[in-house]
Amino acid sequence: MSRNLRPNASWTCCFPCPCPPRPRGSCAHRKITERRLPLARLTIDTEYLTGRLERLLGIASPTGYTDEVVWEVCRELGRLGVDYELTRRGAIRARIPGEEPRPARAVVAHVDTLGAQVKAVKDNGRLEVVPIGHWSSRFAEGARGTVFSEKGGWRGTILPLKASGHTFNEEVDEQPVSWRQVEMRIDARVRNRHDVLKLGIDVGDIIGIDPQPEFLDNGFIVSRHLDDKAGVAVMLAAMKAIMEDAQTPTVDTYWLFTIAEEVGSGASSVLVPDVASMITVDNGTTAPGQNSDEFGVTIAMADQTGPFDFHLTRKLVKLAREEDIRFQKDVFRYYRSDSASALEAGADIRTALVTFGVDASHGYERIHVHALRSLAELLTAYVLSPVEIERDASPMAGVEGFTHQDQSEAHEKAAADKPAPERDGSRPR
Repeated sequence: MSRNLRPNASWTCCFPCPCPPRPRGSCAHRKITERRLPLARLTIDTEYLTGRLERLLGIASPTGYTDEVVWEVCRELGRLGVDYELTRRGAIRARIPGEEPRPARAVVAHVDTLGAQVKAVKDNGRLEVVPIGHWSSRFAEGARGTVFSEKGGWRGTILPLKASGHTFNEEVDEQPVSWRQVEMRIDARVRNRHDVLKLGIDVGDIIGIDPQPEFLDNGFIVSRHLDDKAGVAVMLAAMKAIMEDAQTPTVDTYWLFTIAEEVGSGASSVLVPDVASMITVDNGTTAPGQNSDEFGVTIAMADQTGPFDFHLTRKLVKLAREEDIRFQKDVFRYYRSDSASALEAGADIRTALVTFGVDASHGYERIHVHALRSLAELLTAYVLSPVEIERDASPMAGVEGFTHQDQSEAHEKAAADKPAPERDGSRPR
């Protein structure tokens, strides 16, 4: 078994210590008493995780053009020995059987990314484009990409309408930031609309934006589309740890890979009725005013659709503490995920959101492998943890076994703070 072991040590060491710098715990003057406590989380193969991420980033998959990345994930699930099935459009539902079938759990990430689409073929031979998903044209300016036409892929660059300082001088810096202010230049001999149409390029063609990934030696990863291909890689790494360690989840666990999260539909049509709780894996925003971080797990308490499930969220916080996984909490104002789409579709499930901190989300994103590993560890701890709300096995049931949100301390404090009434019954002044 490759469970982690957490040292629980106490020591004394002379100060100042005369020993030369050594790895933590190696000081010859330290008296160590240590006992090792088994953790539920499993060891994560970070080389596998980053390798999967690099492979996924190399496959263009803007919403509406996800078939090839679906094939890639299915091939990897087959290599891991995990059974799966697909919806008509390609959302993936994999299952690792548990000790009991219900109340089943689900973990979800999305394989689709941001992109663009041809709005019009212009008379000057360039393409008017609109975004797929919500992202600023500020990050589209200068982006390389591929237009997927009926006659194959054509390379090009998204440029501002006024792209040459030698021609437009200061007007280059005075242009508004808007998708109406950019166009795509095709790398082919085209001078007018007719030339473009002859290439097979037409209105509605989907454009994949190059990710331009960099994997740095210090653990940072910079790329477009880390949202949410990093989440997909995290899930695959967690599944690999479970399968190779021959662990059996507490209950059936479904690993879902959706194909349209960036346009809002996400997990609306891939759940099964037995699923009682679902954890979404996606990006958190490490921006001013946010508590997210590029290290550890960021557990979302709420997004623009409202609070996440009280009990499931607190279970994740408790697991992170018990499993010695760094974490922080955050609330997102302008954010929605696969959890929202599942609830809006009518699923009666508990939902939570765990994230890896992303700087410059939906732009040139940056993450750190520490957060990805921490997330994968938390997922393994979760699927191996006991079910605490057994009543969730039934979609409808009586009040017996229903949860409580303990308010006793608040009531006691309120009673203690309340002034005693006057003896004559008059209101206290």
